Amino acid sequence: MTDTLPGGYFDALYARHDDPWGFETRWYERRKRAITLASLPEERYATVLEIGCSIGVLTEQLATRSDALLATDVSAAALAQATARLADQPHVTFELADAAAPLPDGSFDLIVLSEVGYYFSPDAIGSLVEQIAQRLAEGGTVLACHWRHAVGDYPLNGDDVHLALNEGLGLERIVRHGERDFVLDVFTADGRSVAERTGLV
Repeated sequence: MTDTLPGGYFDALYARHDDPWGFETRWYERRKRAITLASLPEERYATVLEIGCSIGVLTEQLATRSDALLATDVSAAALAQATARLADQPHVTFELADAAAPLPDGSFDLIVLSEVGYYFSPDAIGSLVEQIAQRLAEGGTVLACHWRHAVGDYPLNGDDVHLALNEGLGLERIVRHGERDFVLDVFTADGRSVAERTGLV
């Protein structure tokens, strides 16, 4: 498989199961979200873009760290669940969008790409990385987290995605968390540590 996966692939998954990856039920997913949130160098962000929000489980936690959060997904079924989940959060908006198309307009202090990049073809991931760099606000942060095991349907694996981000963003990687199952990176032009950002050193 070398082509970017189409929207219909995901619609079929959600037609079979409301939560195809067990975001709500698996300890693996809960633990990974905790590591994801703990890896962000700032306590709060003014503007956040989450690419590929699925049913909004991570979105719900990102909402507590953001003033304005735009979450996108290619699947209308997933977005319906996410919208219902965060119905009481007026600072969160959702957009049906294919990340292989142009990203939403705007400048974002934090862009999150979690468990999405390996759905893209090698050419398309390069284009996505370029767009992320263009939408990132000055001093902004990119957080990426991806499954490392091979999946037959996916054009890329997690390590491929993070290599493309590391080479294409032109930013400093300030967090690198690697396990056999997943890899997480945080990129930013502001290379200060959390202690430096908060005046501890």
